[in-house]
Amino acid sequence: MKKRIAIGVSDFREMLTGAYYYVDKTLFIKDILEDGSKVILLPRPRRFGKTLNMSMLRYFFEKSAPDHSGLFENLAICRHADCMAKQGQYPVIYLTFKDLKHNTWKVTYDSFVQLIYTEYNRHLYLLDSSVMSDMDKKYFRRVSMEEGSEADYAGSIKKLSEFLSKHYGKKTIILIDEYDVPIQQAYLKQYYDPLVSFLRNLMTAALKDNNYLEKAVLTGVMRVARESLFSGLNNLSVWTLLDEPYSRYFGFLESEVEELLNYYGIESQIEEVRSWYNGYIFGDTVVYNPWSVLKYAQNWQGGLQPYWVNTSDNELVKRLISKGGYELKSELEELLQGGALVKTINQNISMGEVEQSEENVWSFLLFSGYLKALTRDLIRGDFVCRLAIPNYEVEVLYQKIILSWFVNQSGRNKLQSLLNSLMSGEVKTFTALFKEYVMASLSYFDTGGQEPEQFYHAFVLGLLVGLRPEHEVKSNRESGYGRYDVMIIPRDLKQAGIIIEFKKVEADEGEDLEKAAERALQQIDAKEYGQELIERGIRKIRKLGIAFRGKEVLVRAKDWESQTSLT
Repeated sequence: MKKRIAIGVSDFREMLTGAYYYVDKTLFIKDILEDGSKVILLPRPRRFGKTLNMSMLRYFFEKSAPDHSGLFENLAICRHADCMAKQGQYPVIYLTFKDLKHNTWKVTYDSFVQLIYTEYNRHLYLLDSSVMSDMDKKYFRRVSMEEGSEADYAGSIKKLSEFLSKHYGKKTIILIDEYDVPIQQAYLKQYYDPLVSFLRNLMTAALKDNNYLEKAVLTGVMRVARESLFSGLNNLSVWTLLDEPYSRYFGFLESEVEELLNYYGIESQIEEVRSWYNGYIFGDTVVYNPWSVLKYAQNWQGGLQPYWVNTSDNELVKRLISKGGYELKSELEELLQGGALVKTINQNISMGEVEQSEENVWSFLLFSGYLKALTRDLIRGDFVCRLAIPNYEVEVLYQKIILSWFVNQSGRNKLQSLLNSLMSGEVKTFTALFKEYVMASLSYFDTGGQEPEQFYHAFVLGLLVGLRPEHEVKSNRESGYGRYDVMIIPRDLKQAGIIIEFKKVEADEGEDLEKAAERALQQIDAKEYGQELIERGIRKIRKLGIAFRGKEVLVRAKDWESQTSLT
């Protein structure tokens, strides 16, 4: 009988004893032991194996009554005797913040209290320890019975490390998983300041100048160093996905995926799996999304699906892209067409800064796993990266975000009718639907500036999504003697290519909608925008001039057909 696929199993002991298929990442332990840093922070995208790896560290290091050394038999770490000598030799504090996603600070603080007192109760034997003073026991009881003050809980991790170290005569290892989950939630739900204040006090007490600390390992998605959570911490090493250290331990390598698919008899699907779930780059290592690969292996008969992007509501990603301006939407078009962007990456980004600058949005999308760095160059202390969409699964998410703007405003059927009428040359129907769509949507996309450019580009993005894969959609590209606004290029050369030029009415020059639309058509001809279509062998070209004045819109069309027949 083949081993089971572990979906949602993040406890290392359960994984090894429950007859689950396990991809051996135990050499992660060796690298942690050999890292000279006192505190190690490892930011990686969600569901790339952070919690399982942290659980593995706990079972490896923790000195406990059940002997866990048997879990590591026949695994890679077992071949390193010097490492195995450290197994089961340390007291361990283990906390995961991955479930601290609440709507208010009060509920979040209460959850912190529950999390801490649960860890205290795991070490309840300390109340019988001869090294604990009466004052220590009094403090321990307050925290373990949810009767402590906020100051008690802010210092509780450091105090517990002290109690454990005195009891065992060994310094303590502290493991904190998904430390930044409550930060992102606090930002979205607007209780950011009290959360960061509490978390800063908790982290600083536990990790800075703690004489009872052997080593601490933290995971999260973002580095968020500017939160000052680690203020003044001079023994901290941060290894992001742009760095080579630890790059092999989060996500699946090509060889690991091939072995897994072969084990389950679906090795013939490797090309499809690669296009959907591969493409992430950590350091110099290309990795697969482990969650999606496992979900696919569990139900490969169900076909390739966007498993990872459907595990979260992606609220912040949707918000950042939807609120983005003209330039961000234009650059997103470039990515959706398979292009790449060169961006300076802010590794110290804070949640409070993400929406303040569109440049920070790209950094957030990279570290969250929604982009990959094709190249990275260190220039004056900053990484400058070529960014691209990692795989088809993530591309599907972007398409859904874009489509949701249109569906929310006009409905899926209406959008499809608009696209169908555009492609079939039913200009009157297209004009009527487009006017209706503008009335419903322009204020949604326009940020109040003089030019409703966000609306134009939202429209182009909608075309990108709605017309794939039968058409290629480009915008703001050179052709002939200038740059067109939109070009739709059919894969079938017998179909019509379409050029769209937008014009705002120049009222100060006595222009009306009719003249503006005509000016758009004249520009298409004068600049010979159709040259690219002709060079591709397309013999039918539909030219649309679309004029705007506020929410008023006028569409004028002109068709052109080559007299040269296709051979």
